[in-house]
Amino acid sequence: MVSFSSRLILLISLAFALHLFLLQNADLPLFENKILASYIINTLLTVGIVFLLFKLKEKYTNQIGFLFLGSSFVKFLAFFIVFHGAYKADGNIETLEFLAFFIPYSLCLILETIYLSKWLNEM
Repeated sequence: MVSFSSRLILLISLAFALHLFLLQNADLPLFENKILASYIINTLLTVGIVFLLFKLKEKYTNQIGFLFLGSSFVKFLAFFIVFHGAYKADGNIETLEFLAFFIPYSLCLILETIYLSKWLNEM
């Protein structure tokens, strides 16, 4: 679990730095579109979900895959509660708003899926 969290935080930190670097080079605002909240919330949700699934693995061995799928609902719910309203305030979701959320979301999901699939194959 510590290994996963460390790798996730390293990956997200590097992605965040690269994201800010690209925004700066394009002369775009760095900390708009809830970019910091997006990286933090996606990281915390991913760590929390993996931790919860790790704790539930003994009791719900046969349902762990479904619990993982259900965790995606939690992430979508967080998106709609925290981000969707702000992103749609002007009537549409701009590319920078989409990327501010989707980059950390997809990176967290990819690493989470890789980790959990290896872990489930070992069970």
